[in-house]
Amino acid sequence: MAKVVSIGEVMVELARGADGRFGLSLGGDTFNTAVYLARAGVDTAYATALGDDRYSEAILASAQGEGIETALMMRVPGRTAGLYLIDTDAKGERAFTYWRDNAPARELFELPGWESVAERMIEASLIYLSGITLSLYSNTGLGRLFATLEFARERGARIVFDGNFRSINWKGDVARARAVYAQALKRASIALPTFDDEVMLWGDGSPAATAERLATFGVQEIVVKNGAEGALVVTGDASQFVPIPQPVEPVDTTAAGDSFNAAYLAARLGGEAPAVAAEAGHALAGRVIRHRGAILPRQANA
Repeated sequence: MAKVVSIGEVMVELARGADGRFGLSLGGDTFNTAVYLARAGVDTAYATALGDDRYSEAILASAQGEGIETALMMRVPGRTAGLYLIDTDAKGERAFTYWRDNAPARELFELPGWESVAERMIEASLIYLSGITLSLYSNTGLGRLFATLEFARERGARIVFDGNFRSINWKGDVARARAVYAQALKRASIALPTFDDEVMLWGDGSPAATAERLATFGVQEIVVKNGAEGALVVTGDASQFVPIPQPVEPVDTTAAGDSFNAAYLAARLGGEAPAVAAEAGHALAGRVIRHRGAILPRQANA
């Protein structure tokens, strides 16, 4: 099985260009991370459910083209992939609009054959998921996901969680989001939150407060991303601030955190220290936000 399994949803992405027109691409937070992990040479699989429409076919082909293992991408006849639209302001900050309520990714852990996906997942060395992943599933689906994570942990897998909180995905139910996040954090070995998201969900006063709260769940390795302010890396009793190497004028901040996470994890899997891995994360994220859309063209990525 792949060294890393990333879980979530891939959607059709419409991003507005400099001329005001929209261009079509593919993306999704954990899928973006999977792409950048695969490009870094990490053996990566993606777990999701797709339809049988032309865009689901395009998603499957894109994953295969990136070298991502697709055996955990289930197919559901008669269904279609989700869609999201990105608008960016003058500072490159993005706003999302979604059409995804009927996408089959939401039923990954309730579809016939979900057990085979879970069985393959627990063979991985590292499982990566986000708050957006958690927002997809019903209580039944979440129960099965958390049970799968427990089995994987017992076999020695590390669970990596990026909070990536989007209020709209939880329909404003902050209490449920907190409860579900807590269950994920109890199982996480590594947390890679973004400070702004933690403020929205938990009301944290500083990156240090975020790290302290996450440590109470037993998370051993914490990296709090804070945009242009750099990142706070906490492992055990050691805490280190890792600044960005140089200021970057963003064109589009989509996938900044996703790409940071990929570079960080690739470096850690390669044996680098957490602070060095954070520097690698800053470097890749700095390149990504100079381009529109979630996924860099291969030439720009190189």
